[in-house]
Amino acid sequence: MTTSPDRRRAAEQGRAARSAGPGRPTRRDRHGRGLRGRLVPATVPLARTKAEIFDDLVLDTVEGLERRYAKELAGVEFAVEDVPPELNVYDSDVLEDGAVPLARLLPGRPGRQELPPRIVLYRRPLEFRAMDREDLADLVHDVIIEQVANLLGVDPDELT
Repeated sequence: MTTSPDRRRAAEQGRAARSAGPGRPTRRDRHGRGLRGRLVPATVPLARTKAEIFDDLVLDTVEGLERRYAKELAGVEFAVEDVPPELNVYDSDVLEDGAVPLARLLPGRPGRQELPPRIVLYRRPLEFRAMDREDLADLVHDVIIEQVANLLGVDPDELT
């Protein structure tokens, strides 16, 4: 049985990789398709993950609010979590859609262990409710406005 030059070359590369030893990394050129790596260069917008895009939407809204309400929002932390924690009962500080939490306001605790107020957005439930990126941006904006209004004790219409 004869073998093609490509098969011989692949077999030689395989033997060389196995003989490289346990401390050396092996390189694979699987099925002659080239080395594995990123599909998209990091400079292309397609390379951004959904979480990074979501974080940018949150930052855009928060920066707009901080420009207008810098004094009131000084020390307020904004955070993003993928999913809400498993709790049987949610307090009134949770913004829900049905039974699914979208965001949570954790009021600060003055005293010995001083904790600043914190607004936590839950990325996956918000993404699930949005039809496209523009709809997600509007939803994130509305949820943040609602939680900041709740924190400041004002009507959400005053903040928009």
